[in-house]
Amino acid sequence: MDRRMRRHPLSVLGATPRARARLEVRSPYDAEVVGEVELAAAEDLEQALDQARALFQARAGLPLHERTAVLRRAAALLTAQAEALAALIAAEGGKPLVDARVEVARACAGMEEVAGDVERLAGEQIPMTATAPALGRWAFSVREPIGVVGAISAFNHPLNLIVHQVAPAVAAGCPVIVKPALETPLSAYACAEALQRAGLPPGWVTVLPCSNELAEQLASDARLAYLSFIGSARVGWHLRSRLAPGVRVGLEHGGAAPVIVDASARLEQVLPPLVKAAYYHAGQVCVSAQRVYVHRSRLEELLARLEPVVGALRVGDPRRDTTEVGPLIRAREVERVHAVVTQALEAGARLGVGGRALPNQSYAPTLLVEPPDDARVMVEEVFGPVLALTAFDELEHAIARANATRWAFQAAIFTQDLDRALAAASGLDAATVLINEHTAFRVDWMPFGGRRESGLGVGGLPYSLRELTQPKLVVLRQR
Repeated sequence: MDRRMRRHPLSVLGATPRARARLEVRSPYDAEVVGEVELAAAEDLEQALDQARALFQARAGLPLHERTAVLRRAAALLTAQAEALAALIAAEGGKPLVDARVEVARACAGMEEVAGDVERLAGEQIPMTATAPALGRWAFSVREPIGVVGAISAFNHPLNLIVHQVAPAVAAGCPVIVKPALETPLSAYACAEALQRAGLPPGWVTVLPCSNELAEQLASDARLAYLSFIGSARVGWHLRSRLAPGVRVGLEHGGAAPVIVDASARLEQVLPPLVKAAYYHAGQVCVSAQRVYVHRSRLEELLARLEPVVGALRVGDPRRDTTEVGPLIRAREVERVHAVVTQALEAGARLGVGGRALPNQSYAPTLLVEPPDDARVMVEEVFGPVLALTAFDELEHAIARANATRWAFQAAIFTQDLDRALAAASGLDAATVLINEHTAFRVDWMPFGGRRESGLGVGGLPYSLRELTQPKLVVLRQR
């Protein structure tokens, strides 16, 4: 993807040309300029909201069969430039190229998935024979688009998250205004431009890189019908409090995912998924494995297997095929992660491997052993390449400790004992419990979302699509 393709004036997506501030998008690894975008001003947001509302009110969109055709053509366009998009994700977001390629493939498949999901979306028949007053009537529901959607997104999956927020809106027939993460806006433009090239009329998807203050104006505007937010819990819950009456919301925040390793677990089956879940994208994933409760009889054996594997992970330039762990997104994140590790060590944890900052805004993949339960690494979301191991004796105690945070997203247990697997599935406070699988596992058609402070609502492509439609009941009285 050449430099010319990475310059994005707002006029590309229909805004009125005017002088605007520009933002240089830089690689988190070496600060190389990847591209530049224009920052939206208040008048740009106003224009986008007015245009989106007018489009929705006039029902000026494409009929369903044309919307699905647009999504499928857009998927083909993204697929055709898959390698360039993967390089862009690695450059602007710091995700290793090998993982960025997987993200692009997921995004393309997601476009196709939503096109099929909306074709199957249907209402239901309501029985009208249960009581005498209802007789002689037919009742059924249809699903209609909810209205204008605001989507505020995160940096860690800069293409696939946009697809998850935009494609269901397009499929449902909802205009959508996207505020991408300012670290990774170029992938959002790539998605929107593919949709426009595929035939989506102007105004149905608008990308507005902007300040947090302007994003709050978007979230609190009464012209919205739905806000999709992916990011920190502090910001998400604040924005929820700012919604206009009647606006629905989906919040996807973070977690401190717990993993239980039972005495019966086969450690050779635990290692690869556990390492992947903890250090994928340098731990900058909302369901990264963070807290591992290991049966006391297996702790030292698991540690002995983990240390050489974690210590050998290749940290470096995310644009190289051989890199396994890239940089953190901002320099202050390196300082924050190191402070969490330092606090755990001062509180009594011992260091397995890592525990230090590296050049190029990176942090060494880190293993901590036996931090106390009140250490920050055991109660806060680290969002960095840090895994903490601690021993347990009784499964019930491990489950109680795993549940003892304000987060509840995805959790996992590794065991060969069916009774223990089912006990964990029942007892763990999580939206998803994975058995003999890592906490970051996801396919895009499964329900996905957090409980408690980890989020609100259910994502996943078919579930998001349903959230962006609403039922209308039709009652027909026979003559």
